[in-house]
Amino acid sequence: MAEKIDFHFNVKNRIHYACRVVRKALSLKMRVAVWCSDAHRLDFFSRQLCSFEPTGFYPHVNAEDRLAAQTPVVSHTDAALLPSRDVLLLLDDAVPANYQELFTRFGRVIDVVGDTENERVSARERFVTYRRAGLSPVAHDQAKGK
Repeated sequence: MAEKIDFHFNVKNRIHYACRVVRKALSLKMRVAVWCSDAHRLDFFSRQLCSFEPTGFYPHVNAEDRLAAQTPVVSHTDAALLPSRDVLLLLDDAVPANYQELFTRFGRVIDVVGDTENERVSARERFVTYRRAGLSPVAHDQAKGK
């Protein structure tokens, strides 16, 4: 069970950063699930994963696709449909439904937070929610050193 949640905040471009997280995870032979309740944001992420790096190829499909079990990166707007993976990447502004049960299926949870005030406010709410539930969220300021 993922008892630790890494909050990567002050990210200049949330979707591009998420693509970099996927690249890193795959380089470490990890399998990734991506959740966002916003279908447009998830679709944009999928398109960016295909184009953010000219020579990169990062196989990914919707969690309901027949190839999901063989594909290293799966995504869905319904977190309950995501299969167990090494990493759960969160791209949403809300806490996933049934997050306590959901997080038991992943070795690590990474919540990517942009640098806008709205994103930081909703991230603080998620951070407090997780802490109250007995989880150990850890904040990583991505603006440091830049």
